[in-house]
Amino acid sequence: MDSLSNGDLLQAFDVYCSKENVAGNGALMRLAPVPLFFWQRPEVAVDYSGISGKITHGDKRAYDACCYYGALIVAALKGETRDQLTSEKFYDEHREWFGDQDLHAEIIAIARGSYKKPGGYQDGIRGKGFIVNALEAALWAFWSDGDSFETGALNAVNLGDDTDTTAAIYGQLAGAYYGYKKLPKKWLDCIYAKDFILCVSSWIAYEGETWFKNQKVPGISTLITSFDNTLHNSRPSESINLTTQRMRASLEATSGLDIAFGAIVRKAIDPNGHIGDFYDGWQDCVTSHLLCTN
Repeated sequence: MDSLSNGDLLQAFDVYCSKENVAGNGALMRLAPVPLFFWQRPEVAVDYSGISGKITHGDKRAYDACCYYGALIVAALKGETRDQLTSEKFYDEHREWFGDQDLHAEIIAIARGSYKKPGGYQDGIRGKGFIVNALEAALWAFWSDGDSFETGALNAVNLGDDTDTTAAIYGQLAGAYYGYKKLPKKWLDCIYAKDFILCVSSWIAYEGETWFKNQKVPGISTLITSFDNTLHNSRPSESINLTTQRMRASLEATSGLDIAFGAIVRKAIDPNGHIGDFYDGWQDCVTSHLLCTN
């Protein structure tokens, strides 16, 4: 699959094979990598967030829910406050990110604060599989989490029904808002495939930053295949390197080491900033030697 060009893929597959009324919560559950990659170009991040959902969920409500949540994640990465993120005017104040397109009425209702119900479950908030309910439930969990990621995640789960998806949707926005260091340590210590997640996170941050820089050069739109360490010898701009710094901080917090990244190619990055040829899922580590047995 990776060897096929975009044109070949489009000819071989109907990318938008989904249909109207297909509006499950899975489109939101997997959203975060898109706005994390494109966050420095909000209008692109929002558009691609919607497209990422449309590939499998053809309903306009799914597309618009992904656009709206992608915009919230971008705004969180840019440092907007909780009050700004949950403001009934958020959509109006960021309308240019949406290409001045109107959202579906059910998504607009959520953007206007339909989830702000102090009673939560008792007031009708449900973590259902329908994307509108899921978006409302995740935003309720964020709005009412009392400045605690742990509280919000548990509240999302305790809504019942599709518990893991509701919590995953909450975690995308809450993670962007709180940052790695404010996640519960007891959860970080026991998370499965932790090193793998950190490597992928670092890869997304660097690829996204390089994509952003390449937009200033006409004719260049490819993803990163190498990274020159000299780009990081000078003092980085806060606005451009926010995500990179967070990923670096998360790696340092894990390894206890000062990370000096050298040349980075499209392979895993270990906690020391070195290239790892393989990811050992059994041991949850990056290794330069993969032992194979018959």
